[in-house]
Amino acid sequence: MRKLRILLQDYMNSFRTILLGFFALILCGACLLCLPAASADGQGVPFLNALFTSTSAACVTGLVVYDTATQWSMFGRIVILVLIQIGGLGVVTAFIATMLLTGKRIGLMQRIAMQDAVSAPQLGGIVRFTSFFLKATVVIEAAGTVLLAPVFIRDFGFVKGMGHALFHSVSAFCNAGFDLMGVRAPFSSLTGYASDIWITSVISLLIIIGGAGFFTWGDLLENRFRFKGLRLQTKLILTTTAVLLTVPFIYFFVLEFAEMPLKERVLLSAFQTVTPRTAGFNTADYGAMTEGSLLVTVILMMIGGAPGSTAGGIKITTIAVIFLSARTYMKGREHTNAFRRRIETDAIHNAYTLFVLYLMLLVAGTIALSEAEDLPIMPAMFECASALGTVGLTTGITPGLTIFSKIILIFFMYFGRVGGLTLTYAMVSLTRKENSRLPAEKLTVG
Repeated sequence: MRKLRILLQDYMNSFRTILLGFFALILCGACLLCLPAASADGQGVPFLNALFTSTSAACVTGLVVYDTATQWSMFGRIVILVLIQIGGLGVVTAFIATMLLTGKRIGLMQRIAMQDAVSAPQLGGIVRFTSFFLKATVVIEAAGTVLLAPVFIRDFGFVKGMGHALFHSVSAFCNAGFDLMGVRAPFSSLTGYASDIWITSVISLLIIIGGAGFFTWGDLLENRFRFKGLRLQTKLILTTTAVLLTVPFIYFFVLEFAEMPLKERVLLSAFQTVTPRTAGFNTADYGAMTEGSLLVTVILMMIGGAPGSTAGGIKITTIAVIFLSARTYMKGREHTNAFRRRIETDAIHNAYTLFVLYLMLLVAGTIALSEAEDLPIMPAMFECASALGTVGLTTGITPGLTIFSKIILIFFMYFGRVGGLTLTYAMVSLTRKENSRLPAEKLTVG
């Protein structure tokens, strides 16, 4: 038994723990959603559709083959909400939280797994950070529930309104995009609240807070929101986020919603700028948008949020590093710098690796969906980007997809949540050997 335990410890590095943890969570959720008690009609659903829903919830995506409000019973909705919460926090974080609550000792392996799971810059203080992470999550989701409650209680009554407020607060903060608005119109998301300043503002704020990551907020609090003393990562996240919130807003305001009244024009432009990073709620019909707007949304979905956050995508820092390094090479300089700090070469290599990996998957998935479903390229690309970025936005084609396409999207959602580097590192042995240094030869590029 002791030899088996040692063998498992040698095999299970922290990245494999993350992969298997999410796989187990998804499988468990799928089995629960297959139960007749999980469906409103008591008939149950096919396993593949339950697996698709469980993957979407655990990977905080939001793509659905059934309308959440009308298909699932109270039990089914609770299962989905738990999957969203655990998926948003991360399976390792949820496990560490259980250990903290039960007073168990957290060993070195658990600390390393936690560091890798939340992309922590250092191992020291990881348990303290986890405690802050969990407490802040409870406070923010509770605050979101309280803020959303008055409008939902007005529209649905006290009990159902409070339930809706809690569900949407958790879903927004975890960047999941699941909604319960199907009681009004199936698959309508928040389109009924497109002109409601309060609901769109609260949901947007929850999305931004969840997508920024707790390392960002912790750094801001530690430095009392003074920009000068922040870590380089926080500065890159804040500046890149500001750009990604400004430029798409101008595009949507000027081109997509130009014919709308000013109030709706501003609200629609702002919400459709925030939600692709990577929440999945929508107040506009993406099926009626121009291809230019869909392409802008695809780019936002692929970028995603910050490392160590509830958001997916290749991450804000990745796109920032790629842009900065490209600018450095075009200027003929050797080192990539930002805010009077040098960016390490490993970070640049990882950024380009992630970008190429996601781009290859997006192209391959787009072609596969387009051919399998006989779809134009843009709707197929939009669906794949939504799954890869764990967003959940759709042009309306998800419920009608074939088994082949659903399997592709299930893999994309899983890949997008665990991350490309996590999947890569999980395949590498803990005792890997250094590659030998081979002779170099000049190669012309460009």
